Amino acid sequence: MTKPVSGKTVPVLEVIEPGLQTTVQDHPGRVGMQSMGFFPAGPVDPLAFRIANLLVGNRAGAAGLEIPQGRFQASFLHDCVVAITGPDAGATLNGDPIPGWEAVPVSAGDLLACGIIAGPGYRRYLAVSGGIAVPEVFGSRSTFLVAGLGGLDGRALEQADVLDAFATPASRVLRRVPASLRPAYTDHWEIEILRGPHADPDFFSEAGYRDFLDATWRCDLSSDRVGVRFNPHRLHWARASGDIAGGHPSNLLDSSYPLGGILAYGDVLTILCPEANTSGGFAVIATVAHAAFWKVGQLRPGRDSVDFREIDLGQAAALDKRLEHALDPANFDRA
Repeated sequence: MTKPVSGKTVPVLEVIEPGLQTTVQDHPGRVGMQSMGFFPAGPVDPLAFRIANLLVGNRAGAAGLEIPQGRFQASFLHDCVVAITGPDAGATLNGDPIPGWEAVPVSAGDLLACGIIAGPGYRRYLAVSGGIAVPEVFGSRSTFLVAGLGGLDGRALEQADVLDAFATPASRVLRRVPASLRPAYTDHWEIEILRGPHADPDFFSEAGYRDFLDATWRCDLSSDRVGVRFNPHRLHWARASGDIAGGHPSNLLDSSYPLGGILAYGDVLTILCPEANTSGGFAVIATVAHAAFWKVGQLRPGRDSVDFREIDLGQAAALDKRLEHALDPANFDRA
């Protein structure tokens, strides 16, 4: 892993086309702040994000760019190494195609362009050797759009923005991720979940929870970094109302929400993403397994569908081990 040179920074790229909502993120984001009202922010697909950083010699959590829907152009102002991960969107350097999931050297004056993602998947990630150098806010460089803090002035990137990177020694070791370790993208996903904290028998009926698992859920067009929302579905509850918490059975007295929790807002389900509310008065019927959360970041609003598969803690731990294997640079190939 390449370490920055004594905190020195250099201008590394100028944004030509910012795309839909490109933001600076780091991993794991602003942790430990939930009691103060902050979800962590950070990448919605932490797998592709961390692998991009590892390919260019950064620590896995260094600040990089999250590019939804793929469209992005930037001119480089300094020699560096870059890596683009996520679904294919026809990335080019000075008009010539460059591979994804591979470290690529660039020179000052080069133009990088990414097209719109036409196939499966939704978010791409761009890492630059040294890592993007924006100020830390509450211990993280991640952009929290809802609160307007972190990243570059708390907002998505705009045309003519210039980003700095931490200066690093030149490295000649270029690596690629073998095909066997690259995630597969689709428009119909199976996402692993763990039951609760507000499931059956206290909130859902047993039949209602089975119906939740058997149903196919379509991603709503209004999905974003706050939450992935699904089509309304008649849910079967174990009670007639929320009693003192409210008239609907999904209502409860306010409690904290977990990242990846599947929130029941009445009969509308939402997966809580990195900029969601930290607490509220609705049931969280299940929680996406930590190692499966990257899939949430690749759900295309208005198009993709999801089947949820319940797993236990042992299976979740096994998924974590597989994830760590994919994140081990020793398993990468030389480019």
